[in-house]
Formats: sequence, structure tokens, C-alpha cells
Amino acid sequence: MRQRFFVDRRVRAAYFLLAVLGCRAGPGPLVPVAAKPVGTEQVAAWVAATAPDEHRLHRFKWLFRDERSSAGGRGSARVAPPDSLRFDVAGPFGSGASSAAVVGDQPLWAEPPNAIEKLVPNYPLLWAMLGIARMPEPGAALRGLSEGPVVAWQYAGPTDTVAYVRTGGSPGRLVAEVRHAGEVVGRVETTLDSAGLPLEARLTVPSVPARLDLTFLSTSRADFAPDIWISRKP
Repeated sequence: MRQRFFVDRRVRAAYFLLAVLGCRAGPGPLVPVAAKPVGTEQVAAWVAATAPDEHRLHRFKWLFRDERSSAGGRGSARVAPPDSLRFDVAGPFGSGASSAAVVGDQPLWAEPPNAIEKLVPNYPLLWAMLGIARMPEPGAALRGLSEGPVVAWQYAGPTDTVAYVRTGGSPGRLVAEVRHAGEVVGRVETTLDSAGLPLEARLTVPSVPARLDLTFLSTSRADFAPDIWISRKP
């Protein structure tokens, strides 16, 4: 009987995942309407499962494409818990280099000023490409549900709605979507290894349309010099 229950639970989780992600090509919401109101403590536990517990250095290849052109190269992301990020990208031979330092959902600085916006239209989407979910803003309405290895949750604010779906296993996945006034700003799908580290990520921005792909080459623990958080410009 225990074995049958385990199999049934996996089947239910599979159907739940299909229900959550099956409409991803269409305009439907990421989190099912069956999701119930949840508390901040529950959401905090789901977010904590994605949060790094040490300084991490991610190195990756990137490729950006829209209807007019494409560009690519290599980059890095330095993450310092709980919510600091240094992001650097460049094209071949260092062309078009861009850098930014971010705390939470706010930039400390960016070089050039649109360094992040020209690739990623929203900070929760940027964090999701690294496999990390963000906590809601104060006052947001919270909904969520879980079934086996799948957890789906949503924050609904006055204008923006942020939704996540996370699946465990190897590989796992974190899907994030941001809507502004009901319209999709962007959706991220990040594939994770068994430790929750990113292997590859794809951001889709339907309004352009545009797509950004990251292929992670390595993730390691690293100590960061204090000056990485300081702009190189005087």
C-alpha cells in the first residue's frame, strides 16, 4: 500500500505540473486558479529553498536575440547573500561590456545606465535566471499551493504580479513570470541541478519579442573584494 501511495503521489504531482506549465505558450496565468491564500511565513520558506547560503560566482555564455539582431558573449554573476548581485557581460574580445551592482530589486549603479534593462526588463526575472526567487513587496496578496515536488506561488500587487513555479529533482526547474497591468513583461525558465544551482536559463519577452539564453559554465564558492560593489567611474 505504501508503494502504491508513493506512485499515486508522483502521478498527481506530474498532472499538477502539466496543469501549471502546460499553458506557458499562451496568455494564461502561471499559477492555477486553485491556488489558495497563503501567509508570508509559508512564502518565505519556499523562497528560502532557492536562496544561496554562501558567496557564489557563476560564469556563463549568453545569447540575446530579437527580430532585428542577435548578440552574445560571456559573463559572470557574483551573488552575496542575502540579496547582493554583481552582473557583468561582454561580447567577443570584450566588446559592448556592461556591468551592474544590484541589492534586492534596486541597482546600486550600472555601466552603461541601461546595462540591465537592455537585457532583462525586471529584477525578479534577473534573479530567477540565477535560480533565485524574491520575497514579495509589503501588502501584496499571496497565493500558492504545492503537490509533491512542485510548488507554485504568486504575489499580486497594485500593478505587478509575480509568479513562481519550482520543481525539485535532478534536473529541477524554476519558472518565473512577471505581469504588469495584466500583460506579460517576461518569463524565465531556469534548469537546476540536484543542488539547486543553475545549468541553463531562458528569458522570453513577448512584447519585443526577444529572448535571452544563459548557459552556465561553472558555479563556485568565491570570496569577493569589497571594490566589486563600487562603480569604476569616479
